[in-house]
Amino acid sequence: MSDMSHEAFAMTPIGYLESDFPDKFGIPRQPGLAEAARARLVLTPPFDDPLGVRGLEAFSHLWLTFVFHRSPERWTPLVRPPRLGGNAKVGVFASRSTHRPNRLGLSLVELDDIDTGGGVSLTLRGADLVDGTPVLDIKPYLPWVEARPEARAGFAPAPPPALPVRFTRDAEAALATRTDRDTLRALITQVLAQDPRPAYRRGAETRVYGVSLRDVDVRFRAVATAEDETLLEVVEIVAV
Repeated sequence: MSDMSHEAFAMTPIGYLESDFPDKFGIPRQPGLAEAARARLVLTPPFDDPLGVRGLEAFSHLWLTFVFHRSPERWTPLVRPPRLGGNAKVGVFASRSTHRPNRLGLSLVELDDIDTGGGVSLTLRGADLVDGTPVLDIKPYLPWVEARPEARAGFAPAPPPALPVRFTRDAEAALATRTDRDTLRALITQVLAQDPRPAYRRGAETRVYGVSLRDVDVRFRAVATAEDETLLEVVEIVAV
């Protein structure tokens, strides 16, 4: 008898995600932190049969199993979580690092709509996935068994503090020309509030960063307030 415990498994994506995040930089490090983020999961043949999602509309949230397809295939047993400042190391299995064996990820998203006209697509909210992400599976979220508020959360016991975000006049003028100005403003604010800069860069600095969101390039910098705190200022919003 062959030893089935070491059998390799091939997996085929059931679909691909279209999201507001064309690049990895700036994506919230956990799902739900940017609720204004829009996403659409388009199922591909043969998984685009409407029968496969029958009854899914009864659930408000879904688990997505996906592949970190833009991460390198190599992995290391130790990683540097941003929540620890980007310097301290923990085991890869004690983290949610993208650099992991098999590059598998798990994300909890809100289901907004299901379209079964000419295939199947799911409209989602709060996704933390880059555009083009291959999705391997969908499962309904069951709060009565999967929400455990008493669970220990290790080195990430609470959400990261949110930084205040403000817009310059130029940025406000760019927003004013958009039909999606309200949702885009909310998306920019929610993403920047998580401070997407590298973990070792905290506080005010002169450097201007750029993050791609939806179809714009958002340029921002960190500014010190009168109270000696830090806020992120949107300097410019440029259509791409």
